[in-house]
Parts: sequence; C-alpha cells; structure tokens
Amino acid sequence: MAAYAALLCLKYVIEQIQLHPRPPISLHQNQVDSLTDNLNFLQDFLEVYSCGDGSSREAADVLESRIADAAHAAEDIIETRIVDQIHGEKMSSDELYQYLEKLIQEMGFIKKDVMEIKEKKIGIIEDRLHINSSTRGGSSSSPLTTKQIAVVGLDDQLIEVMDKLTGQQSNLCIIPIVGMGVIGKTTLARNAYTNPLIKEQFDIRAWVTISQTYNVREILVEILLCASKDESRESLSGKSEGELGERVHKSLYGRRYLIVMDDIWSVEVWDKVQIFFPDNGQGSRVMITTRLSNIVLQLIGSHGLVMNILDDDKSWDLLCGSIFGKEEDCPVELEEIGKKIAKSCKGLPLSIVVIGGLLAKSNPTRENWEYISENLNSIVNLEDNERCLKVLLLSYHHLPVHLKPCFLEYLDELCDRNLIRVHQRRSSNGGIKFCKIHDMVRELCLREAKKEKFLYVTIPHDLNIINTQRRISIHQSTTQKEYLPEALHALQSMPLARSLFFKFEGVLPSLDHYVFQLVNSRFLAVGAVRDENPCRFPYSVYLLWNLQTLIVNSIDGVVVAPSEIWKMTQLRHVQFYGGLEMPDPPLGGQDGEFVLGNLQTLSVIINFKCEEEVVKRIPNINNLQIYYGGQELEGYFSSYYCLNNLGRLGKLESFDCYFDSLNKPNRNDMLQNFIIPNSIKKLTLFGTNLKWEDMKRKIGWLPNIILKSSN
Repeated sequence: MAAYAALLCLKYVIEQIQLHPRPPISLHQNQVDSLTDNLNFLQDFLEVYSCGDGSSREAADVLESRIADAAHAAEDIIETRIVDQIHGEKMSSDELYQYLEKLIQEMGFIKKDVMEIKEKKIGIIEDRLHINSSTRGGSSSSPLTTKQIAVVGLDDQLIEVMDKLTGQQSNLCIIPIVGMGVIGKTTLARNAYTNPLIKEQFDIRAWVTISQTYNVREILVEILLCASKDESRESLSGKSEGELGERVHKSLYGRRYLIVMDDIWSVEVWDKVQIFFPDNGQGSRVMITTRLSNIVLQLIGSHGLVMNILDDDKSWDLLCGSIFGKEEDCPVELEEIGKKIAKSCKGLPLSIVVIGGLLAKSNPTRENWEYISENLNSIVNLEDNERCLKVLLLSYHHLPVHLKPCFLEYLDELCDRNLIRVHQRRSSNGGIKFCKIHDMVRELCLREAKKEKFLYVTIPHDLNIINTQRRISIHQSTTQKEYLPEALHALQSMPLARSLFFKFEGVLPSLDHYVFQLVNSRFLAVGAVRDENPCRFPYSVYLLWNLQTLIVNSIDGVVVAPSEIWKMTQLRHVQFYGGLEMPDPPLGGQDGEFVLGNLQTLSVIINFKCEEEVVKRIPNINNLQIYYGGQELEGYFSSYYCLNNLGRLGKLESFDCYFDSLNKPNRNDMLQNFIIPNSIKKLTLFGTNLKWEDMKRKIGWLPNIILKSSN
C-alpha cells in the first residue's frame, strides 16, 4: 500500500509542477522523463503484484519498502525545494538536480531487481492457481473432527440455514452466508454442517476452504477425499484437473450431497468448479461463506443470509459460554464487569471468543477481569497471534492496490467487501449517504496507516515524531488545555505535511503563524471556535500553492476571505460551515490567472454577488450553497445579487439558496431574475417567497430535479 501510494503522490507532485500556471519551482525535463518512466514501470508492477505468506511476505515488504522510500525521498527533495523557495531560503538548482540524480539512480537499481524477479517468477510473484500446497486453499484440515462450537447468539440464523438445507426444493440450491471478517460465518456454517439432522439428510458431505489464493485441483481433491473413503491423496496425485472433475461428478451423481465452500473471494472459483456439481433433482445443496456481497448477487441475484454483529445480551451469552460452558453460571460478583467486557467486544463473535479464552485461563477474580476490561483493545489485538485483527487484515491485504491508500473513498466496493457498513442510502438514487466502520476495522486502519507512515493520529501524545508524518490528525485533549500551545508549536516542525485535520477551541487567529506555513498542504480541515467575529482569514493562505480542500468547521460567525484566495487555482472543495464572505476577484491579470477552474464545491457563501465576471471565474462549480441576509434591499435580492447569472453555471448540479427570514425577497423579482441552470439535479430553497404554482414555471422543465422547498 505505502509503495503504491508513494508512487502516485510523487507522480502527482511532478504533474502539478508541470501543469501549474505559476509553479514555485521548475524541474529539468530529462529528469522528469526519467522519473516518469521509472514510476510508470513500478506502478504497473505493483498493480499485478501478488505475494504469499512467510518468507514471501517478508521479501515483499522489503521490496515495497525500497520503492516507498525512494519515492518519498524524491518527493521530499522536491517539496523541500518548494518550501525554501516560498520562504525565501535558497537551495541551488544544481543541488536539486544532483539530489534527484541519485534518487533516479536508486530507482534504476530497484527497476533492475524487479525485472529479475519477474523473469525468474520465484518467491514474490506467484501464480494464484499454482502455489505451494502448504498455503493454498483446499488443503486445510476439515472441521469434521472438531468439537462442535455452541453458536450462542446465532440460534435464529442457524435455524434459517437448517431450513434452507432441509427444504423441499429438489433442485440444486446455493445457500450463501455473507458478512464481515470475524463475524462468525464459518462457525455458523460448521455448526449446520455437523448437525446430526444434516448428517442424516445428506448422503455425501464435503467441506473445502477456498481462501483468496485458491487451487482448483486441490479443491476437487478435497471434495473427493470427503466423498469417498476409498480415495487417498496419493491415489489422486497423478490425476489431471479434468480427470478429478469427472470423478467428482461421478461420485456426486444420483446422490444427495452438501458441499460447503468456505471463504470464497471470487466468482471465478465457483465458475471453475460448479460444472462438476450435478443437478439431479435429489435436493442437493452448496453452502458458501464470503465477505463479498457482490459475489452473492452474481450467484443468486439476492443478498443471501447476511450476518450482523451481536447485541449486548447475545454477546454476554456467548462470553459466558466461552468461559464457563453450558453447565456453569458466571459468579454474581463478576457479572457486572463481565457484561462490560462483552459490550466492549462490539458484537464480534471472534473477539468475544478470544477474550473468553483469556478469561477462562485466568483466575476468576474481579481484579483480573477489570484489568482485561481496561486493556481490552490491546489484548484483543495482541493475544493469540493477533487473531482478531489478522482476520480483518486478510480482507485488507486482498484489496486491489488502488483501494488500500484510499480506504474510505471507494465506498461501494468497500461495502461490497463488508469492510464498511452502509448506514443510510439516498432516497433519490440508492447511493450511499452515510456509512459506518466497526471499531475493530478502524483499529486495523490506524495500525496499518501508522505502520505504512500513511496517516498519523495523535491525542494528545507523541508530538515529537510529528515532523516525519505526511498526513496528520490532531485532536484536542478534553483534560489537557496546555496541549494547545504544544500542538501549535509542533506544527512548525512539519513543513512536508500534505494533509492536516486540526480541531481546537479558540485557535483560528493563530493559524497565520502555524498552519499556513505548511505550503505543501493539499488537504486542510480546521475545527475551531473563533475569538473574534467576523474573523479575517490570513492572506498567507495563498502560500498553500497546491491546496485542494479547505474546510473550516466553526461554531458561529463568519470568516472573511482575502482576495488572494482567487489565486489558489488548485482548489477543488471549499467548505465553511459558519459562513464565508468571498471578495470580488481582482481586476486585470493574465488569462486564467484568477480563474478557479478546478473548484467543484463552494459553501456556505454569504451574500455572494453572482456578477458575470464572478461566475466566469468558477466555470466548473458542481455544488454551491449561498446564504443571503443581513442587508435591507427592499426585497430586490435577485437583481442586486445578479442571480440571473446562475444560469451561466452549466455544470452546477446541487444548489442550496437560503434567504434571511427578516428580509423576504420580492416575488416578482425572483420570478424574473432568479435563473436556475438546466444542469441542476438537486435544489434546496428556503425563504424565496415563491409559491408552489411558481415552481412549475421556474423548474418544472428541468430533468432529474429533486426539490426541497420551504417558505
């Protein structure tokens, strides 16, 4: 993940310097060409790159670390030069050239090593269908001899699975069980599989674990070993995949069979083996478990049996069963702290079982249980070779390389993988409106982000290492007010930071000396209660030459932007939740000098005057929110603020317009001068003084419109 993200970041920096209308530095074209060639080669390699476990994983980590270090070093050299240039300090062009030459040479060495690896195809690069038997799916031991685990809290779902397995439907049926890692899919399937009724129901039962690196031949061998006592691994070793498939078909034909395919990660594996499963009207079943909802949709066209986290009562029942078994109750003096421990496991069965195992081995004293409760997160993460997080880590490692550094951006795909849960969908198009992430998944994200030096979150310690981080989130301690000066001082020592989330009370006036010195920042989010109203944004914001996102989440009052904001051509999203007063753009200038051509989001803007020269400077705006009020204009808001020019914003899709309730606009003026572009899809109007019969005239002809109106 770190290597791929580092390559993309370096490519982005080079591209921005090449494309920026006023780049702070320039690079030699021959070095740009060399860097680009190396970056493209390594990026292509990582996109098809696959590694296993053990020594292969370690070798992969070393290689990725070399790639990441080289890319980060080149990026740091370039951006350090930018910092020096903007702050008036000097690094000679020759020095920059020489530094980059050394890094280009190092990338050349890495490229040579990668080419040797690709030619030999050993160790790190593996064929997913031809891997060592010790790591491939299908070779793991069958759960047939394991003692049945009590499925406390899963009784209703077990009954549902049993009903599907024993139903009257005679044709072959697929029964999917879907859910995030550590939710208990395998446990549920295993308990159904080993149920005496199921043993009696089916002539043949076979269990095979697929995993993300599968081998079709081994899957077929595993099925045959379960289906016939006469078969052995030795007798099947010389058979081809086709011969094994024919033997599977022959063994299953005319028999009622149940096959469990545990932990499926792709539809391809199903397509390759299902042709050997006869549908002979005997009431046979195939039960699959998967983390990926999209697989189930492709197989059966519906969502299957979806497993959710346990509630508090079921979590407590499972914890008690894990510690005391069925015959013994929890001592009364431990019940309160025990329920607290169960609740802290966040409804994840595997976490509960791991903690239950710890408690079962320890002395049943309140002191011991309180210790475990206080340190639950670290114990869950570290005990038993970090079982809980390792299961989630498997989901993370299986993500396509482009998803790993963008863990919360590709929502649909991540939700399909059950790493993120959809909380609410949009009524208009069914898209995701709100999502949730489980605490254990968040813990995994933070661990991996810190390990890969991708993101640093602090509250409130370890500020001494902040200068090495690129993406930083600083939260205020609720108990340490003296943390603010310490945090502000730390900001001075991180000139290479790219993203900053900074949340403190009463801090905004101080930003001029701290935050806006981070000239390479691309993302800046500040949460603050201001000490003055209105607050004037420091002109030094212009120094953030590459800033794309600027968010200020203030509780009250308005921020006044300097005219320099019109020079920040890289801005894409500007959001001021307490309101922003935008000045008119400067007059004159060269072509495109004061045009925010990348700007997509602008909110909430106070009394925005949409003159023709203004709207021309935001040609690609997609989301605009405006608030009008505080001025007495005898109702003629539309004409005064030139709202007829809104029609020139041909890419505007979402528009919110609010009018102060004390200054209602003139209805006729609104009808005549309030022009809505035909690109609008979502429109929110408040206090417009328009009537419902006016709506048809104003927007009734717009395609795909969603209207929210209040007067």
